[in-house]
Amino acid sequence: MHCISLPSSHLLLHSPPKTTLKLASHVSPRMFFNDSATNNNSGSTNGFSLIKNVSQLLWGASLPPGILISTVRTAWTSTWQIMMSQLAPSDPSGAYTRPPSKFRLNPTAATTKLHLYVGLPCPWAHRTLIVRALKGLEEAVPVSVAGHGLDGSWEFKDVPDKDNDILVPTMDRVHRCRNLKEVYRLRKGGYDGRATVPMLWDVEKKEVVCNESYDIIEFFNSGLNELAQHPGLDLSPLELKEEIEEWNRVIYPNVNNGVYRCGFAQSQEAYDVAVSGLFSTLARIDDHLGSSRYLCGDRLTLADICLFTTLIRFDLVYNVLFKCTKKKLLEYTNLHAYMRDVYQIPKVAATCNFLEIMDGYYRMLFPLNPGSIRPVMPSVCEHEFLCRPSEREAMSSVERAMSNLELVINAKGKSCKSYLLGC
Repeated sequence: MHCISLPSSHLLLHSPPKTTLKLASHVSPRMFFNDSATNNNSGSTNGFSLIKNVSQLLWGASLPPGILISTVRTAWTSTWQIMMSQLAPSDPSGAYTRPPSKFRLNPTAATTKLHLYVGLPCPWAHRTLIVRALKGLEEAVPVSVAGHGLDGSWEFKDVPDKDNDILVPTMDRVHRCRNLKEVYRLRKGGYDGRATVPMLWDVEKKEVVCNESYDIIEFFNSGLNELAQHPGLDLSPLELKEEIEEWNRVIYPNVNNGVYRCGFAQSQEAYDVAVSGLFSTLARIDDHLGSSRYLCGDRLTLADICLFTTLIRFDLVYNVLFKCTKKKLLEYTNLHAYMRDVYQIPKVAATCNFLEIMDGYYRMLFPLNPGSIRPVMPSVCEHEFLCRPSEREAMSSVERAMSNLELVINAKGKSCKSYLLGC
């Protein structure tokens, strides 16, 4: 599970049929430009003015001719299908099929000199940042943060960190490469496949250790305890492994990948199946969280972190751009409070750069948003709103026991011992 970039070098764009436009001989070239366009230094403004004036000259205030509309629509549809085939491979039904990760983790081959590569918009990379932070591996596993380039690739850039409160894009802190693809190519034997995040790099061997997100978070959770500041924290305890895996089997296809199956669907049928699975699963989880603080009871686990990175992006991106419009996350009382509960865990909020997330989707996923216009951030996704009390601490069995104990003592005068023994 990883985030892909659009390999623009592989695109073969269909050009629309050539047409010849005959203009009246008495038309002066000056009619194509107005004074503001002529005096404006912006190339994009001049280009827009040229298009606007040509269109007015050809058909005045009416709509373009039907043949032009149908031609442009056909050309755009063909181009969109080509781009989507590279960005989001699909099966014959038009359903998105996520490519498998190329590099799976072999813990015995990993050294202790590791470096993590991530992109802030990516939910799969986000989960590695959260586990890294909670385990206290920031010094043991340094990170380079890539941003989206205009061609859809993961590029490195030095963004000033104004307040040190959240992660921002950085330079490649190991190789000073321009983009992630160059880093992948440095491995022995090179590599020309998809340059995805997250990616764990072996600095000494100059080799890709892993680019499968769940392998990485399991490794961070238990494989580097000798280097972690919080080795006692276990996000995948043995007694809960089966329950965690059961939740992952539900959440990954229907929610984590489900939002992508909605957004990247290339047929109405594929979209309908994906959106039905997504919202039926969200309803099921919301119902479960009505009586459980976390997915597996009182303990935060890897399953919660995997769910959280999708939920935190839901109203911000997926609800609009990926057409997950049946309900907003805010409309799920338990799910939204649960998301805020996880967000308020120390160090988690610092991994959530909402402007980078929005740019990574709205401005860079060109096939889904050709105008690259980033909408205003929903007020319910702002930090201040997410920091409102979730009041889910009271759902902890320990908290409930203590609360009930106080009630019993006040009402009946029973001792703590008698209550805990069920007397």
